[in-house]
Amino acid sequence: MENTENRRIAEFQKVDEEQFVKDFLSTFPDETRESAAAAYESIILPKRATKGSAGYDIRTTKSFSLAPGGSIKIPTGIRVKMREDWALFVFPRSGLGFKFRFQLDNTVGVIDSDYYYSDNQGHIFVKMTNDSRDGKTVSLTQGDAFAQGIFLQYGVTVDDDTTDSRNGGFGSTDRR
Repeated sequence: MENTENRRIAEFQKVDEEQFVKDFLSTFPDETRESAAAAYESIILPKRATKGSAGYDIRTTKSFSLAPGGSIKIPTGIRVKMREDWALFVFPRSGLGFKFRFQLDNTVGVIDSDYYYSDNQGHIFVKMTNDSRDGKTVSLTQGDAFAQGIFLQYGVTVDDDTTDSRNGGFGSTDRR
């Protein structure tokens, strides 16, 4: 059996309150600064439900209902510091995907290890769509788990000579 310490490759953290409030109000302009600050205080860092769970549950920072065809971008208030040769892959929670076809707009979210150092503090956003073909509305309460993150190690090719670094969020590595 492998030593547990060798498996510890990452740490979830909250972005600072100022960054979260800015991002929350930018995403939900009808909200107030007070409601954004309250949402920040209620953030729960991702955890696994059981010792056999692969995924770390990511929770919503806002209650919402989403009719079929609707989508929502959720500022999670979290960031993750991880070893350089790892990435966090984000998927919908299995039950929500199965019951509602609730899915990520980009199919799978990939959080690179250097995203932590971005100018937005590595704030993880998740955009979800209700793709129900049965007319089902998805309703979640603030704090409900809606996505899960799974850490995967990756390799690089023998001729990899990349030395560039990131400063930005979604799509920032293809701006070259």
